[in-house]
Amino acid sequence: MSTFIHPHALCESKYIGEGTRIWAFVHILPEARIGQNCNICDQVFIEGNVIIGDRVTIKCGVQIWDGIRLQDDVFIGPNATFTNDKHPRSQQHLNEYPETIVEAGATIGANATILPGLVIGGKAMIGAGAVVTRNVPPRAIVVGNPGRIIGYEGAKETVIHMTDERLSSATVLSSDVPGVTLHNIPQFRDIRGSLSAGEFQRDLPFNPERYFLVYSVPGKNVRGEHAHRTCKQFLICVAGSVHVVADDGENQQEFVLNSPGVGLYLPSMVWGIQYKYSNNTVLMVFASHAYDADDYIRSYEEFLTLVDTKKPGR
Repeated sequence: MSTFIHPHALCESKYIGEGTRIWAFVHILPEARIGQNCNICDQVFIEGNVIIGDRVTIKCGVQIWDGIRLQDDVFIGPNATFTNDKHPRSQQHLNEYPETIVEAGATIGANATILPGLVIGGKAMIGAGAVVTRNVPPRAIVVGNPGRIIGYEGAKETVIHMTDERLSSATVLSSDVPGVTLHNIPQFRDIRGSLSAGEFQRDLPFNPERYFLVYSVPGKNVRGEHAHRTCKQFLICVAGSVHVVADDGENQQEFVLNSPGVGLYLPSMVWGIQYKYSNNTVLMVFASHAYDADDYIRSYEEFLTLVDTKKPGR
């Protein structure tokens, strides 16, 4: 399979992968590196300090500036805009440009703008016209100006209330993510108010060694974004509401916690994300182990690699 370069394209780089197609009026500067089976459409400009992986599609009217890194299977929509200088001035150049990384499988929609030095997580979806001002977690769906997360790709939303017949008839409810479970926490109500109570050894899947509270989180912020090698967690939203995404590397599900009568169990080696905090949210988390920084897996790519090595036959 040979490389195709349109006769009206100006390709000054020698580093073009097999099967890549470069169409009319594309200009690629020396030293730019482009992988195999890419599709570079009309009117694209690519500077020299650029690395593009395999099977990347760049639609018409896009400029890829120094410091941009596009990993495998990335899609860049028409007229999407990358930036590489937070404070640009005419004829003033940085000694070194910040890296902007678009991880494998991510999509940047038409006319979206990506500020410099950000990481767009794997399989994230940036909506058309969005202005991305901060790092985007893997699989996140981002829209608006400034960009905000409205969901996660592949995660089916589940809202559980204590009146839900799925919990009223069962103490523990399984989910789409193996090992992740929802728990019915007894509640008692009378004229004096409400009470929710549980016993650690009887009602939790483990005996906790630690607890922490998450509160006063601005609604646009995302927390979690990690997995644990050993530690297990049990989440109860004691006030307000919060969305929690559980991901085992193959299955994803999003839970809306909005009642102190529902607990969510996250076993080890499950990637967890919390977002869409309401203004008055208080999230209580019980942990099976004391804090250990080495127990955290904070890179989604590393998490996927570890999950893959634990599969039978690996």
